[in-house]
Amino acid sequence: MNKTFKLYGIIFIIVMAVLAVLELNRTEVTDWRKNFDLTKKTPFGLFVFNKEVNKLLQNEVTKTDLSPYNFYKNSQKKPHNILLIQSKIDAESWNKILRSVYSGSDALVISEDFPPSLADSLGFTPANVSLRTENTLKLTDEKLKTDSLILDKLPGGQGFYSVQKSHGILGKAVLDGGKVNFIKIKYGKGHFYLHSEPLFLTNYYLLKPGNQKYAQDVFSYLPARETVWFSGANKPTAESPSPLRFILSKPALKYAWWLFLGGLLLFAIFNAKRKQRIVPIIEPLKNKSVEFVKSIGNLYLQEGDFHDMMEKKAQFFLHRVRMDLMIDTQHLDEKFAHLLHLKTGTDLKEINDAIDLIKRGQDPYASVIKDDLVRMNTLLDKILK
Repeated sequence: MNKTFKLYGIIFIIVMAVLAVLELNRTEVTDWRKNFDLTKKTPFGLFVFNKEVNKLLQNEVTKTDLSPYNFYKNSQKKPHNILLIQSKIDAESWNKILRSVYSGSDALVISEDFPPSLADSLGFTPANVSLRTENTLKLTDEKLKTDSLILDKLPGGQGFYSVQKSHGILGKAVLDGGKVNFIKIKYGKGHFYLHSEPLFLTNYYLLKPGNQKYAQDVFSYLPARETVWFSGANKPTAESPSPLRFILSKPALKYAWWLFLGGLLLFAIFNAKRKQRIVPIIEPLKNKSVEFVKSIGNLYLQEGDFHDMMEKKAQFFLHRVRMDLMIDTQHLDEKFAHLLHLKTGTDLKEINDAIDLIKRGQDPYASVIKDDLVRMNTLLDKILK
């Protein structure tokens, strides 16, 4: 195991230890988003209300995920109650609700926002948002005035103004100068009940002692009959089909997953930098000179032309004497033999024997045999060793 790998291992262990300590000391962060989700136990979810709604409405609640348009398209229901909580529905669905209320149904709409088309149809104008950090909700009925609810966390601050005389004012926000936030509007044979502060139905406020009474008072305006709650907008979106949905839904597993992917990426980067691309093995060119010489030699031996071989050997020897020893080879006389003896240190007798063999190789009419070629080759190699 090399030092670099040990270093990476130590760094990885340290990072894992730090993350483990941070995870153990991590405090749970409260989600204060206004999600109005039926399954969420966060402060502004509707989990508690979803469990208690049947008690509030005498066990006559029908919850549906269908939009009002699809719900009323295939069925003609007798007059009933309609419940909408912070719902975003389309214009055609609102038209279906208006027709149902006109025929004798009652609709309780609890939302911070109302569509302009509904405001035009019912003749009310939403008020501007208040910037107060807390408020108190009270009902105007003399019998219900004592059942108030204090909003101390993120009140919406919505309401109504320019309320027509024919509209009934059912509730107000006290600290906003009595801003109207709960009204009753007659529409055909039925009524619309509009409440602009849905927070009073969330987990945070329903679990506070005494606040349940305010919620009961609001729902008491609905007659005792079947209530259709269009709860599709308050349900979570469809579960992700991803096989990682369980891992990503748990904070600890999610952090471990991203850490694993990050570590894998770093390993790939560093590993790629350390490894060199494979260099192909290129065989060096073979020296064919020796093989060529052997081939030529074998050719001459097969032909048996010893005279020609002695001539070429003599030419090669004299060429080297001229180039390496700087001796003139034009005349192979005693002076040449003496200079060759001085520069090579070879015995003078052997030099004279070699000169005699060279002359015989240069004479085209001289008779030579194989032993002459061997003797000549031995002497010349000895002189230039």
